[in-house]
Amino acid sequence: MTRRRKTVAQHARLGSPSLVAQLLTLVGVIVAVVLVAGAGTIGYTAYSLAASIEENSVDLDTEVAQPPSVGAYEGPFDVLIVGTDECEPDLIAMFPGRCTGPDADGRLNDVNMLVHVSDAPRRVTVVSFPRDLQVAIPECTDDDGVVHASVSKQSLNAAYGKGGLNCVVNTVSALSGLSIPFAAKASFGNVIAITDAIGGVEVCIGEGGLRDPKNTGIDWSAGPRTVQGAEALQFLRVRSGVGDGSDLARIGNQQQYLSSLSRKLTGGVLSDPAAVLRLATAASENITPSSSLANPIRIMQLALAAKDVPTSDITFVQFPVFDDPSNTNHVIPDQQAAAELWDALAQNRPLELTGQLGANGGVVEAAPTETTPPSDAPEPTPPSNAPEPTDAVTSAPSDESVALPGNVSGSKADQATCTA
Repeated sequence: MTRRRKTVAQHARLGSPSLVAQLLTLVGVIVAVVLVAGAGTIGYTAYSLAASIEENSVDLDTEVAQPPSVGAYEGPFDVLIVGTDECEPDLIAMFPGRCTGPDADGRLNDVNMLVHVSDAPRRVTVVSFPRDLQVAIPECTDDDGVVHASVSKQSLNAAYGKGGLNCVVNTVSALSGLSIPFAAKASFGNVIAITDAIGGVEVCIGEGGLRDPKNTGIDWSAGPRTVQGAEALQFLRVRSGVGDGSDLARIGNQQQYLSSLSRKLTGGVLSDPAAVLRLATAASENITPSSSLANPIRIMQLALAAKDVPTSDITFVQFPVFDDPSNTNHVIPDQQAAAELWDALAQNRPLELTGQLGANGGVVEAAPTETTPPSDAPEPTPPSNAPEPTDAVTSAPSDESVALPGNVSGSKADQATCTA
């Protein structure tokens, strides 16, 4: 128990950015199953993936009433992505400060992202929760059967050590008021394997370059850069070279990576069966899913439900917070702003972002590409049978957008950003 108490991270520690694993799972594995369902020659691959995923699954307290079936999942749903900061033997050399100290055996849920998929119409909202967010953690039982009493205020990233994936799900569910039936977690090594499988993701390094020689070894010049494997992990993990050097600034940088990743997946990777199967295999070997997510048919349901959501309706936001007055290294929930966010999701309203692209200066908007015609270009001539213009007023959309509070930072998947 002494060792477990030490696993609560200090604010200065760099955490694992394994958020990429879930997106690859929900898209890569899922689409692979869809493909193999119609191709008997690779049916055995599908069976192997299913067995691999189910073997390491974790039970959640939340039950799923809707049974798996061939067809899109009906109604809205939520998936929790958990990235754990843990030291695998073959990665210790990469993280000497983290993996040789007194907390080297600890496992912390340093990345916590809730993916909410609405219904009619489908929209996707990804809510990132800071690891040092002070929350109430319910009673949880760990892998050794030890019951950890509930606490009224503790860092969110302590939940995994108290009861694994189920404890994190219950903690975020209590904070958000949402039932979370699906979840998955991945670690440092999982990120490396999965990003290798996808063949890299292009990110943008802003003016002045990105340097963090002490913690991640990054020394990159400004401009576009394709990262994969260990470089992808470095990029997602870097903090001291991003914005004001805080974990909140890093979240915006991680969201830049996910936006680019989603554009790459939908822009061609998922249309290549060989690439999809390679990605699916890597994902199946590198995630720990909830048992509700271990069934390939279930995964296919979720994929079919969300596959046609345009990037303009995929929104990344950071959970709104205040500095903790009792400890400046921690943050506490902004309950009023959070309530506005949850209400907007419950009503399935389009989200209008009024705050920064990323909290604490983590990212800036990329320079737009010049696509407008010269100002002296002639006006296009309408066809001879074009209708005359009228003064008729077009009716307003039935679902008006909600302007989120200014401290809900974030971006849309169709926005290009650069690391600041």
